[in-house]
Amino acid sequence: MGLFDFVKNAGAKIGIGKSTSEEAQEAADKAAAAAAARAKGAAAAADRKEAAEKKEHVAEVKKSFELERHVKSMGFEVDDLDIQFDDGKATVTGAVDDEATRERVVLTIGNTEGVGQVDDQMRVKTRGEVFADEQREKARLEAIEKAKSKFYTVVSGDSLSKIAKEFYGDAMKYPEIFEANKPMLKDPDLIYPGQVLRIPALGGSDDSGGASRELKGME
Repeated sequence: MGLFDFVKNAGAKIGIGKSTSEEAQEAADKAAAAAAARAKGAAAAADRKEAAEKKEHVAEVKKSFELERHVKSMGFEVDDLDIQFDDGKATVTGAVDDEATRERVVLTIGNTEGVGQVDDQMRVKTRGEVFADEQREKARLEAIEKAKSKFYTVVSGDSLSKIAKEFYGDAMKYPEIFEANKPMLKDPDLIYPGQVLRIPALGGSDDSGGASRELKGME
C-alpha cells in the first residue's frame, strides 16, 4: 500500500489530543481569564489609591481645623480666619488689625509640626475697619450691661405694679417681676418691706428711675 503523509495537528480527536477548535477555545478562555485578572488587579489598585487619597484628604482637613484652633487658642483676632492644609503647605486667609498680628499668626502656623510652608494671604484692616470693630464691641458690651437684672429692696407702700411703673414705665408689666421672683413669691400681692426682688431687663434696657432705691453693689 505504501506510506501516506497527513497533517499531524488536523483531524478528529479520538482521545489522543485536542482538536484545533478546542485548543483555540482553551487559549481564548485563558486569555479572557488573564484579562479579567488584570482588570481586577487594576480595579483593586485603583480602589487602594482612592482609599489612600481619601485618607490623606481627611488628614489634611483635620490638620486645617487643628491649625485654626491653635491660632485662636493663642488669642489672635483674625476675622474670617481660614486655613487650608495641603501636602505640608498651609494657606491662611483672613483680616487682622495690624502687621504685627499678621506676622505672629504666620509664625504660629509655621512653627507647628508637619507644616513646611505658609502661604500668607491675610490682609491688614484699614483704620476705618478697625474703628468700626471697636464701636461694635463697645455696643455689644453696653448691651450686655443693660441686659443685666437689677435688684430692688421693697419699701413700705410698694406693690409690684408700682415697682413695674418705676422701672419699666408701665404698671401692667408687673407679671415680669412676679415671674422673675418665683418661687420666692407665691402671690403678686404679697410682698413686704425689706424684701429684695430681682428686676429683669426688658428688651435689653431698664428705666433708671429706681436707681436711687436699688440695692447697691448687687448689679
